[in-house]
Amino acid sequence: MTAYEPAGAPDPGSGSAEPPDTAAYDAVVLAGGAARRLGGADKPGVRVGGRALLDRVLAACEGARTTVVVAAPRPTARPVTWAREDPPGGGPLAALDAGLRRTTAEHVVVLSADLPFLRGRTVARLLEALRTGAGDGVLLTDPGGRDQPLVAAYRAPRLRAACALLAGRHGGLSGLPLRRLVAELDLTRVSDPVASFDCDTWDDIATARARIREHGNVLDEWISAVKDELGLDLEVDTRGLLDLARDAAHGVARPAAPLTTFLVGYAAAQAGGGPEAVAEAARKAAALAARWAQESAPEAPPAQGDVAPDATPDTRPDAG
Repeated sequence: MTAYEPAGAPDPGSGSAEPPDTAAYDAVVLAGGAARRLGGADKPGVRVGGRALLDRVLAACEGARTTVVVAAPRPTARPVTWAREDPPGGGPLAALDAGLRRTTAEHVVVLSADLPFLRGRTVARLLEALRTGAGDGVLLTDPGGRDQPLVAAYRAPRLRAACALLAGRHGGLSGLPLRRLVAELDLTRVSDPVASFDCDTWDDIATARARIREHGNVLDEWISAVKDELGLDLEVDTRGLLDLARDAAHGVARPAAPLTTFLVGYAAAQAGGGPEAVAEAARKAAALAARWAQESAPEAPPAQGDVAPDATPDTRPDAG
């Protein structure tokens, strides 16, 4: 039997003396599996809030230097590197190992492809806890306190070493459950009942779709979906644009609201894009709307004593 060698580790003969970039991280997203509880449906492609579950997870780890998706290739909203466990269908631990072989960063975020409420801030939280802690990784727990090793950040060398240990002990990784890996690592747990929510059944999908359409979530969800659909990487000041739309609707005319926000976006793009360009274009449009509203308001008659001292007196007989 061939000895198992951890992949993706730095080449000891490379002679590179550059220190590792501790801010950089790679991501491994597991998007395979039979989805038996969904009747064999293509779970990563199921849409929640207008976006495929896989694309939602890829958006959450957009800061990764390299993102590896372990599954058969498919169209995605963001560029990724594809990998496949050998043999296909070998289970999550074998899939994780296949993804790790294509990463090089010291830290790696490991995610499943069925997390509708995962956000970039959760990924950042996991990485920050990993960088400031002394353990091998940081993972989320679900509302029942159960470990979610596929919503986690790990030290890549320790993850590779644990995979190598298990492969040597069991003659390979195919068919091994993830709990075997968890047992080999020193892990910190973080409770997050929202970000850890995964979609295993159609009831879970229905719950996710309903939550996204709740009043407190729908605007942020819609903006995120539009940005992904249009290929935009831009922080949107939702409150500022809504205030501008309100001012244009009230001070000019209702149809002015969508047209004004469109023109603000177009002007920002002409200026090179970016949050600053959007903010400046919105500021100018808001000032114009305010001036427009002032001019359309009826003017109040001058108060007594407001007449200029050198004004010509009214000498008509009925004056006064």
